[in-house]
Amino acid sequence: MCTQKYFDDFELGERFVLPSRTMTDALFAAFQLASGDNHPIHYDVEYCRAHGMPHMLAHGYQVLIQAAAGAGLFPHVTEDSMKGFIEQQSRFLAPVYVGDTLYGTLVVSDLRPGRTTGVITLGIEIRNQNGVLVMDGSQKYLLKRSSAAIEH
Repeated sequence: MCTQKYFDDFELGERFVLPSRTMTDALFAAFQLASGDNHPIHYDVEYCRAHGMPHMLAHGYQVLIQAAAGAGLFPHVTEDSMKGFIEQQSRFLAPVYVGDTLYGTLVVSDLRPGRTTGVITLGIEIRNQNGVLVMDGSQKYLLKRSSAAIEH
């Protein structure tokens, strides 16, 4: 489907734009069902309004999954080189409510070569429809190095 890339083929600053997603009532319900989180801040609109919020508040993990590299091209270009997803870090910077649309971008922010593999760090930015940064962080993946790089 895509031209395959190995660790050595990536460059700092390379970007992977993820599809946007509007946080609907159905997504909130599905996440609550899957996570088992039963706090009313995530599923009771009237509770949220009584506590000064305009609508239900997204759980942090519900925002984090919008940074799943699998939603974009990254896993397709690394099908032959991917060894594993090894680390994830995130900061939740602004609230996300039902009706917000989230836009995610992954950017190659660090490349640490080893002998036969390398660790690629993808910086995460998730912004809402108003351009507000609601989450940032990073993900690390272990990728095979190209045979040409290993020979040198």
